[in-house]
Amino acid sequence: MNRNCLKYIFLLTLLSAALFSCRITKSYKRPDVNTNGLYRDQQSTDTATMASVPWQSLFADTILKSLIQEGLSNNLDLKTAVQKILEAQAALQQSKAGFFPSLSGNASVQRSKQSQAGLNFPPGININTLTTTYQAGLSTSWEADVWGKLSSTKRAALASFLQSDAAKRAVQTQLIADIANNYFSLLALDKQLEITQQTLKNRIQDVETMKELKAGAVVNGAAVVQSEANRYAAEVSIPDIKRSIRETENALDILLSRPPGPITRSTLTDQKVVIELQTGIPTQLLTNRPDVQQSELAFRAAFENTNLARTYFYPSFTITASGGLSTLSLKDFFNKSIFYNAAAGLTQPIFNQGINKARLHTAQAQQQEALNSFQKTLLVAGQEVSNALYAHETAVEKQDARSKQIIALQKSVDYTQELLRYSSATNYTDVLTSEQTLLAAQLSGVSDKLQELQAIVNLYRALGGGWR
Repeated sequence: MNRNCLKYIFLLTLLSAALFSCRITKSYKRPDVNTNGLYRDQQSTDTATMASVPWQSLFADTILKSLIQEGLSNNLDLKTAVQKILEAQAALQQSKAGFFPSLSGNASVQRSKQSQAGLNFPPGININTLTTTYQAGLSTSWEADVWGKLSSTKRAALASFLQSDAAKRAVQTQLIADIANNYFSLLALDKQLEITQQTLKNRIQDVETMKELKAGAVVNGAAVVQSEANRYAAEVSIPDIKRSIRETENALDILLSRPPGPITRSTLTDQKVVIELQTGIPTQLLTNRPDVQQSELAFRAAFENTNLARTYFYPSFTITASGGLSTLSLKDFFNKSIFYNAAAGLTQPIFNQGINKARLHTAQAQQQEALNSFQKTLLVAGQEVSNALYAHETAVEKQDARSKQIIALQKSVDYTQELLRYSSATNYTDVLTSEQTLLAAQLSGVSDKLQELQAIVNLYRALGGGWR
C-alpha cells in the first residue's frame, strides 16, 4: 500500500472524527409522566411498600409456597420468556459486532478458455487461450460510526434486551398471583362444599322430622313435600361445586405444567395475612412494576429507532481493503503473487425515492405510539392498585357484618323449627326461608374471605411484588 493511499485514508479518518462531534442523534430522557392521584383515595408519603417483600414472606401456607416454587421452575410461559431473553441477548451481541470491521477469507480456482478468433490478434501470433488462476486472500470492511447509526442500533438492541427481561419478570409476578388466587379459590370451594354437604345432612334430618310431625298432625303433607324439595335444592348444588373444584385444579395444574390431577392443599381457615399492606408512593410503580418498565423500555427502543432513522439522511464513511495471493501456476503461488487494494469513501444519499423520509416518519409515529402505551400502562397500574385496595377494604368491612348475619340467621332457623314443633304461630314456609337464607349467607361468607385473600395477592402484584 503506497504512501499516497495511506495519506488519503488518514485524511478521511480525520474528517470522520471531526464530523463525529456533530452527531444528529438525541440522548434519551425518561418522558414526563404524572403519577399524582394514581392510587385515588390513597395519599401516602411513606415509601415503604409490600412490593419489596419477597413472595416467600407474603404467604404463611407452606403448601402454597411449594406450589409457587414448582410453578416458577416448570411453567412453560416463564420458560418461553427466558428464551425471549436469549433471543434479545443474541441481537444485542450482533449490534455490538457492528463496531468492528468484518473480515472474510476466500480461496478459488478458476479455469477459463478464450476464443482465439474473438481476441482479434494479428495472424501468426500464438497465445495461450486456456488459463487456470489460483487465488487466496482476505477482505475487510469497516464503517465509522460518524452520525451515531451504530450506537443507536446498539442502544435500541439493549433496550429490547432489557424489555425482554422485564417481560419475563412480569410473567413471573403474574404467575405467582395466578397460582395463589387459584389455590385460594380451591380452598373456598372446599369450604363451600363442606357447608353445603353439612346443610344437606341437616335437611335430610328435616325431612324425617316433618314426616314425624305430619304423623302427629302438627303439619300437613305440604310441609313434608316442601322439606323434600328443600333437601334436593341443597343436593343439586353439590355437583356444580365439585365441577368447579375439578376445573380449578386443572387450571392450577396448567400453571404448574402438570397433567390434570388432584392438588394437595390446606384449608381456608388456616390462611393468615403475615405482612402489613403498604403501598408506597405511585412513583415507585416506575421501578417496581415489570410491565411498566417493559413499556418504558419499548418507548426507549422506539426512541433509538427514530435516532437511527435520522442518520440515514447523512453520509456514511466506509473503509474497505482486500489482499492475498494470485497466480496462474501453483509452483509460483508464493513468488511475486501478492495483490492488494484499499479504498475509503463517503456515501451521501441524494435521491432515495422518499425511503428515508418514510422511514423517519414511521419511526416517529411508532415512538409516539410507544409513549401512549407507556402512559396507559402506568394508568392501568394505578387503577389495579386502587381496585385491589378497595376490594380488600370492602371484604374486611363485609366480614364483620356477615358473621353477625350468620349468627342471627342460625338463631332464626332454630327458633322457627322450635315454633313449628310446639306452636301454630308459624309454618314450614318460615323454616324454609330461614334455612335458605342461612345457606346463602354462609356461602357468601366464604366468598368474602376469598375476596380478602385475593385482594392481598392482587395488591402485591399490582404494586410490582414477586420478582425479587
